[in-house]
Amino acid sequence: MNSVGVSLEEAEIAALLKVSAKKGRADRVYMYLHKLRSGVTCVEESTATVIEEWFQSSEAREVGEGDLDVTRVREAVLRNGGGWHGLGWVGKGDWVVSRMSVDDDGICCGCGEQLVCVDIDDEEMEKFASSVAALAVEREVKANFSEFQGWLEKHGCYEAIVDGANVGLYQQNFADGGFSTNQLDDVVKELYNQSGRKWPLVVLHNKRVKGLMENPSSRKLVEEWMKNGVLYTTPNGSNDDWYWLYATVKLRCLLVTNDEMRDHIFELLGSNFFNQWKERHQVHYTFVKGNLKLQMPPPYSLVIQESEKGSWHVPLAVDTSNESSKPWLCITRASADDATTASNGVDTSGNNHIHIDQPQKIADEVLSLDSQVIENNSTSVTGKRKERSDPS
Repeated sequence: MNSVGVSLEEAEIAALLKVSAKKGRADRVYMYLHKLRSGVTCVEESTATVIEEWFQSSEAREVGEGDLDVTRVREAVLRNGGGWHGLGWVGKGDWVVSRMSVDDDGICCGCGEQLVCVDIDDEEMEKFASSVAALAVEREVKANFSEFQGWLEKHGCYEAIVDGANVGLYQQNFADGGFSTNQLDDVVKELYNQSGRKWPLVVLHNKRVKGLMENPSSRKLVEEWMKNGVLYTTPNGSNDDWYWLYATVKLRCLLVTNDEMRDHIFELLGSNFFNQWKERHQVHYTFVKGNLKLQMPPPYSLVIQESEKGSWHVPLAVDTSNESSKPWLCITRASADDATTASNGVDTSGNNHIHIDQPQKIADEVLSLDSQVIENNSTSVTGKRKERSDPS
């Protein structure tokens, strides 16, 4: 089934992992662990048991003897978006397997390792940006969006993009409600202060900006945004969603919006990794009695993680209202911190008859498996009031 590109469900992956473990096929075990990582958020108890049994086996003790530059492992982790390298087993000797919790900051209470907020990898990011651009050009006036792409190439130093309409219209469903420039300015100033005095980019309809400029009370703020290079106005007839989404993906920065991006234009993207991307880049916000609170991306992702040191952390599917009490498998080696090599996946116990002579082969096979991702659907409430300017 895997050969024809059909995603494997957790039970099937766990069964294949168990068979490979019993046969001492360390290379296959490694790949199926990564298949779980790419397709499953938290593993069931039965899967956790299979994983524990493998790492406690004599075969698992023998893997990790090949040569691989630590720098290469670190670079692979960065290239993959964090949380895994896919190059092979790292470290030597017995594995220490325990069940631990992870604190609110993402620190494992067992080994003290910092878990990370996992992003999509470089290749996926480029494909994502290209897909957004292609769909935008197809649905927008091509010259307008191409102009924005060119502008972004010259001014692409932003660390945060703001969905101006979403922020300005937040909680304005009352009799005298309108577009709140004060709310938008609060977000702009807060991002400026948090980022070490770097202005964000606000994307807003040209029609909306013209209306604000006609109002003396809001004109001063708009002029201030323009002076500081904060504002990009999308042309009449455009859908600003394409602009702020493309800018965020292209610049790999934060996106401030409460829009959960479940509309038809996002469905067109069809990206299995969209939820993962949102977790890493979306900043939600609230205004309580006029006071702004930004909800930044979580410090770590609730997914299987493989560190450059060779340790593994696996979250278990246990219902709990407190994420810090959720159990994780913490799998480390006493020598992992000092390891200067990573294995090529060869089991030296004599039970493994499949030899892989180069770590790159493992990496290629893991990436092939990783391309088939089971999408995790999430539910939450959106607070965006849609708008689209009329063609001029």
